[in-house]
Amino acid sequence: MINRNELKVLIADDEPSILMSLEFLFKKEGYKVLIARDGQEAIDLFDKEQPSILILDIMMPKIDGYNVCSYVKTNYKFNIPKVVFLSAKNKESEIEHGYELGADLYIPKPFSTRDITKKVNLIATDLIKN
Repeated sequence: MINRNELKVLIADDEPSILMSLEFLFKKEGYKVLIARDGQEAIDLFDKEQPSILILDIMMPKIDGYNVCSYVKTNYKFNIPKVVFLSAKNKESEIEHGYELGADLYIPKPFSTRDITKKVNLIATDLIKN
């Protein structure tokens, strides 16, 4: 059985203030945190580290969050990570597209740190149980 401090969370966003606040927040919650500043870095880190949870911005340089999600959901048949989109793209069609690609959760920006912590902790609890 695994516990929360064994779970890796990859946070990919091109906004430094969001990265810093989420990194602090999730380390405080006991997670191992990986940081990516663009989609290509997220894919490279994912391939190397195999995190359990990805928190992805959609609008990022090089490769967008939609394509990062598609990559991990198609290329990894085992240990498929949970994907959380955290994005300013909040039209219904954009949110639906995220879920169609395999997102487990879609949180619009601006977001509440308390809300995202609570929701990611629920995902982590589910991962730990299974």
